[in-house]
Amino acid sequence: LAWINLYLLPLGAAVFLGLIVLHERIARKLESERRAEALYDRALARLNHRWAGAGPAGETFREPEHPYADELDLFGHGSLFQLLCLARTAAGEATLAAWLKAPAAVEEVRLRHEAIREMRPNLDLREDLALAGEDIRAGVHPGMLTRWASLPPVRFPSPARWLAALFTAAVLATFTGYMLQRWSWRPFVYTVFAQSVFAFALRDRVLTVHGATDAPARDLALLAQILARLEREPWSSPLLDEIRRRLAAGGQTASARIAHLRRLIEWHDWSHNLGFSPVARLLLWSTHLALALERWRRDSGPHIGEWLQALAELEALSSLAGYAAEHPGDAFPELLESGPRFEAAGLAHPLLAERAAVRNDVALGGNVRLLIVSGSNMSGKSTLLRAVGLNAVLAWAGAPVRATSLRLSPLAVGAAMRVQDSLQEGRSRFYSEILRIRKLLDLAASGRPLLFLLDELLSGTNSHDRRIGAEAILRTLVERGAAGMVTTHDLALAHIADQLPGASNVHFEDHIEDGRIAFDYIMRPGVVRKSNALELMRSVGLDV
Repeated sequence: LAWINLYLLPLGAAVFLGLIVLHERIARKLESERRAEALYDRALARLNHRWAGAGPAGETFREPEHPYADELDLFGHGSLFQLLCLARTAAGEATLAAWLKAPAAVEEVRLRHEAIREMRPNLDLREDLALAGEDIRAGVHPGMLTRWASLPPVRFPSPARWLAALFTAAVLATFTGYMLQRWSWRPFVYTVFAQSVFAFALRDRVLTVHGATDAPARDLALLAQILARLEREPWSSPLLDEIRRRLAAGGQTASARIAHLRRLIEWHDWSHNLGFSPVARLLLWSTHLALALERWRRDSGPHIGEWLQALAELEALSSLAGYAAEHPGDAFPELLESGPRFEAAGLAHPLLAERAAVRNDVALGGNVRLLIVSGSNMSGKSTLLRAVGLNAVLAWAGAPVRATSLRLSPLAVGAAMRVQDSLQEGRSRFYSEILRIRKLLDLAASGRPLLFLLDELLSGTNSHDRRIGAEAILRTLVERGAAGMVTTHDLALAHIADQLPGASNVHFEDHIEDGRIAFDYIMRPGVVRKSNALELMRSVGLDV
């Protein structure tokens, strides 16, 4: 019976270890399936217009002084960034945010269009990025990686590498000679003593290398899997091909370089094993690895920033490709070389549900440089302005737009739509608005033609001053080569179109249905002929 137990014990231990390995694999598979399910749940939520509040909102990218970000809901709950972003790294989120906050050049946008068209049907890639993503989001710190890569080199004496190899060989040789009884113990002991002096002389440098390398190397190991996945893609569009070349800078792929670094770190971890630690000391294990790690940082460190930026651009492109795949009816804009021009057919607000959004045609440029939009409260004036602004942002980021077609020239976007007073800075709403308009006037004079969007222009002052000020501001904008739209409740501003060449009036209407105000959100030519203010006051019980 004893011999049976003797054989069953290791067998049971082997089965137990096998079950641990199997359990780990099943747990990893379940976690992958959970992440895949979350990816598709979020995609369905976007398609069903239940996406607001899910995913990163990009709050850290908000800039109160930005010419249009807050006005157009670029960041925050229910924002354009939250709708688009599939990035899993901080660098990917920052790249997408930068694309939304600053229009790209015409050629760059055309390259993005080709890349997005190629990536659009590749659902497997977006799924793989999502599956690897949570570990990367939690464990990768781009700032730390780039700082580590740019640290001053740890300088070892020039013969250190060869002396380390010589000492290790000498220890092995003298120990072998002693074990074979060819030599006494003295050569071995003297060699170990000399080696210890050498190791002590390099000790501070070795500790510095290992102390600085451990965390960055583990971060890079997390990136290796996703980089290897990206390197396998058979991309043909110029932009994606150029990004792939950046991942293979220096003749070796990023994932292969990182795999080598990961092996060095694993070998260093062996030295912490109680059984191997004495052997590691005799073999100068840590010294050899410190020299190898510093060589790796010298050769591959300059490429880390490129790898991170390439991954960030791919994540941003993947986000736009995912949006394009989920909205096949959205058109890629036609980019014109000169303007200003914004000509859209079937334009709608991209943050509204497609089935609920009312589409309008908007044409700015040529003979019409200014549209004065009048209409009742809640009739759709502000929504139209945001639809124009957001689609211009999407277009110059490289994404498809919520329109049947859109032709537009290079445009800088500027908006004054949510100007508020500031108690802390002692500013009234009117003063805050004119400061913002001053910035838009400066932007219009800075080079790239401005697409301006002004909601209820100068509403904080009297009608006389408002009419004179608004006409002067709009005239200056148009004379500086800008084109845009302004909304108003004050019908006196509609008469500006009679004084200003290139200006035209459009309006939104409302009507009463079963005692309630109804809107069709269709833009019509001309000036609105009625107001719903009194009806709205009466509808909430005011006796007017």
